[in-house]
Amino acid sequence: MSNQNRRHVVPNPNGGWDVKAPGAKRASAHTDTQKQAQDRAREIVSNAGGGEVRIHGRDGKVRDSDTIAPGNDPFPPRDKK
Repeated sequence: MSNQNRRHVVPNPNGGWDVKAPGAKRASAHTDTQKQAQDRAREIVSNAGGGEVRIHGRDGKVRDSDTIAPGNDPFPPRDKK
């Protein structure tokens, strides 16, 4: 999966939240809330054909990730039988 199909939701040091591609200097988007940034990141990744959204906490550590279809989920849910 290329970096174009991956985005990180990270806190901005000046307030608010940024949506950034891995290794990017500039943000793809800036929002007031983490929820808005998550929604925008999902939209960006979905428009690019699917991929991964990684959500960071205020401490900068990854606290959650989300695979946007038709991305390749490294840990897909088990089928219930």
